[in-house]
Amino acid sequence: MRMPTAPTLAFTWLGHGTFLFRSPGQVRLLVDPWLTDNPACPDAWKKPPAADLLLLTHGHDDHVADALAVWRATGATVIGPFELCAWLEQKGVRTISPMNHGGTQVVKGIAVTMVPAVHSSSTVEDGRPVYLGEPAGYVLRFENGLTVYFAGDTALFGDMRLIAELYRPDIAFLPIGDRYTMGPEAAAKACELLGVRQVVPMHYGTFPSLTGTPARLRELVGPGVQVLDLQPGETAE
Repeated sequence: MRMPTAPTLAFTWLGHGTFLFRSPGQVRLLVDPWLTDNPACPDAWKKPPAADLLLLTHGHDDHVADALAVWRATGATVIGPFELCAWLEQKGVRTISPMNHGGTQVVKGIAVTMVPAVHSSSTVEDGRPVYLGEPAGYVLRFENGLTVYFAGDTALFGDMRLIAELYRPDIAFLPIGDRYTMGPEAAAKACELLGVRQVVPMHYGTFPSLTGTPARLRELVGPGVQVLDLQPGETAE
């Protein structure tokens, strides 16, 4: 039987899919940095924050638009899919630590496991799409044993059961906006498959087309799952 883990992990939602984690060991991990042109990001967070690790789920602009600026400002180690890291290396990034689905690496005391996501991953250069590898989610095991599943942009998929079986996440960060990712109905099912009792909704409300809401997710998961819906700029522990 797993013992409860002390709530010593802090995370700040910067709008859309961007989060800043402060680990129990005080490692600062920034996920999917979209700051400057993100309409949901508070003005106080438009400049690159201090970061030790930069974690990227896929190559769409609303997740990596500020990756190069953050790296230049912080020198953070960049973790992401192989092709995306290679593309950033061509742009001048030097501290990269690429990986692929199923792999685990320990960086600054945090075990990072890359898991699949059902989505796409590309950017546009000179009017042409550029393939940036397969999209990903991550399982993050922090220094105190707390385990987080960060789904990135994804649809619901059945192998979330395997993520539950193999990694037993304590909390899940799930997109709920619909249209480009799963909506609240599928996210509620994801909570069931993952076996989590806490969920942080993301990737909603930024644009009118992202219609899913935390209120709807809360209705669907029922009283057994706590929905931690933050306001952009708000921090939870």
